This record gives sequence, C-alpha cells and structure tokens, in this order.
Amino acid sequence: MSLRAGDLTFQLNHAIGETDDHLWAWIPEHKAICSGDFVTWVFPNAGNPQKVQRYPLEWAKALRDMAAKEPELLLPAHGLPIEGKARIAEVLDTIATALETLVSQSLEMMNNGARFDDILHGVKLPSHFMDKPYLKPVYDEPEFILHNVWRLYGGWYDGNPARLKPAPDARVAQEMVQLAGGIGPVIARARMLAEAGTEEDMRLACHLAEAAALAEPENRDAHAARADIYGARRHAELSLMSKGIFGWAERESRLKSGVNDA
Repeated sequence: MSLRAGDLTFQLNHAIGETDDHLWAWIPEHKAICSGDFVTWVFPNAGNPQKVQRYPLEWAKALRDMAAKEPELLLPAHGLPIEGKARIAEVLDTIATALETLVSQSLEMMNNGARFDDILHGVKLPSHFMDKPYLKPVYDEPEFILHNVWRLYGGWYDGNPARLKPAPDARVAQEMVQLAGGIGPVIARARMLAEAGTEEDMRLACHLAEAAALAEPENRDAHAARADIYGARRHAELSLMSKGIFGWAERESRLKSGVNDA
C-alpha cells in the first residue's frame, strides 16, 4: 500500500515478524526505512517461549527486502537510528544471516535424523554475530528460536519416544527420587551442581531441583533449594524471557519454603 502524507510518500510492505500482520515502510524522498520491530537493537524476538509461532526465514526475507532498497537512513521501532548506506546494509545483512544460519543448521540436522535435543544443544551461532551491539540476547535469544524452527518443520514431537505419551512429570520425579534413595540426596546433588556454577551444571541443577519439588510439593527443603537455584540462574541470564520465567519459579518456591526474602 502506498500513501501520501504532506510531501512524503510512504510505501507500506507487509511481512511476517513480531506479528503476522507486521509492516515496514519505505520513504523514497529520504531513502529511509521505518523498520518497525524487524530491527530493535536486540536479537530478533522470533523465538519467544510464551508467544505463538514466529517465522525466522520470513523475518530474514523482510530484512533483505529492506536492504534491496539501498536505504540511507534506518528508523527502527526501538533503539537508535542508523545512517549511511553501507552501515545499514551491514546491519540488515548480519541480522538476516544470523536468522538464516539458525534455520539452515537446524534443518540440516533434522534431515540427518537428529532429535530436537540434539539441535537445541548442537546449533550455535558463531561469536561474531553475538558480539554485535544490535544482536545482544537481552530480550529473546537464539536458543529459543530453535524451538520455533523445530515446531514449524518437525511438529511438536521432539524425537524422544518416551515423550510422545509421557507419564506425569510428578510421577517421573517420584520414581527418580525413590531410585536416588530419598529426596535428601537429590537436593544435595542439585545444590552441589549449582555451586559448581557452570552453565551446564546449572541446567542440570534445575532439573534436579524441579524433580525434588514435584516429587514432594510440600517439602520446604526442596522448595528452598529450588528457589536458591532458580534465583542464581535468573541472575546469570541475559534475556528478559529467561529472567522472567526463572524469577517466577524462584518466587513460587520462596513462598512455599517459608522464606520470602528473594
């Protein structure tokens, strides 16, 4: 759609991004792009864990369509404007390439028979993408986009047959606690892993803390450990999405443990 406002022409272009009805505008008189939320000075919000399906390849195509206009001024919905044809071209290409890389790596692994777990822990963006000031994972993050790629091309089944028709989480947790010899060893091991402090150890510590709280939902020691571990995880995370969910878990268990000082 094209419209005039005063002496300016606004050419509106539909593309799929933050929403399915997203728009970006080309203003030929100024060789300017109003990019909306396709460019926001953070990593593209194409994998939000609490939102509907989003489409990283279509998002990348929109960025490449903008670049084809050879803009000299980029006006994003969030963050600073960007001036200069070469600088804008680099930004648009880098963001698009980051999204395309996540998709292409995922599809290659899927076509070779990988499970979603393999992709989640195997697909990584090279560091030169994450070093860019306009690709910092402070809202969404690349790992979350992999969920949308899998869901779009592979469906909701993640490749683990046990999770096709699984037992309730609480029942699995109870069995695990019983095999461990009680809830005490599970809590102790969760805390030990959390104290180690590496990202891999923290991921595993969360699994054990969650299992302890599911197995005995009224156990204050289990909730105290869960609150401490998710609290530490929240502080270590960069993205708002991760901080929000881990913070919710921390607050929930603080209340159940009887210790309210987060």
